Amino acid sequence: MLIHGQCHCGNIAFALNWEPDPVEIPARACDCSFCQKHGGVWTAYPDGQLKVTLRNPAQVSRYSFGTRTADFLTCTQCGVVPVATSLIDGHLFAVVSVNAMEGVDPTLFRRATASFDGEDQASRLARRKRHWIGQVEIVEGTG
Repeated sequence: MLIHGQCHCGNIAFALNWEPDPVEIPARACDCSFCQKHGGVWTAYPDGQLKVTLRNPAQVSRYSFGTRTADFLTCTQCGVVPVATSLIDGHLFAVVSVNAMEGVDPTLFRRATASFDGEDQASRLARRKRHWIGQVEIVEGTG
């Protein structure tokens, strides 16, 4: 299944290749203050391939907080955060917002909350390497 998503204005878009088609999509509502404040619910398919298109890169803010090991790609035009990335050992990993997905049957989402309080940085990065999307391409200036 090729899953498309984007911010509200379309400046940040993604295409996630999820093969074979998912029977369910884990949807993790992180309990950190950032995700709570903007309603972030994230998913990843470690065996998938993700292409992120930044139509106007000048209108994309990369917000990082806490351990500064992840960047939340925020559209400065519409305010939506459809993708978060983490550069680990020179390799880019990512998660996508289920709220930014388009045309996905909502009954596929397996929603759960997640807390990473108390997780040290090494454990956090190791978890991302195991569970986040590991084939990520970011293309700027097209769309």
